[in-house]
Amino acid sequence: MASVSTYLIFSRQTFPAFEFYKSVFGTEYISIMRHGDVPQPEGQPGADEADKNLIINVQLPILGGHILMGSDLPEGMGITLTAGNNIQICLQPDTRSDADILFAALTDGGTVKTPMQDMFWGDYYGELVDKFGILWLINTSSKE
Repeated sequence: MASVSTYLIFSRQTFPAFEFYKSVFGTEYISIMRHGDVPQPEGQPGADEADKNLIINVQLPILGGHILMGSDLPEGMGITLTAGNNIQICLQPDTRSDADILFAALTDGGTVKTPMQDMFWGDYYGELVDKFGILWLINTSSKE
């Protein structure tokens, strides 16, 4: 079933923030993955030792089926975390076709950051900034 999640980005504060949200909502994590868990392409450097324990993705149900997601943004990624780029909207459409349609529509006048493609975690994923500066993540586990 299609759904929408809110994605929060932190600088080394994701785990404490989500422990707080977990206590507020009284729910348990759906999943939690750390930067050190990510397979690295051959010849590419892995996460710095200081960053391996940082969160790359955490998912916590809150209210009404809404999933709060989060990630740490290590300094070495070359992206400066600022108010405005620390909140993202994540769409989980039912099919790849729906994902492609949403991606194409939201990209109109915007900028593609990651084209829709198969990712290492097994899903079909892309991200873009729309013409109003909003960051959208589109992810589906559908294989069709």
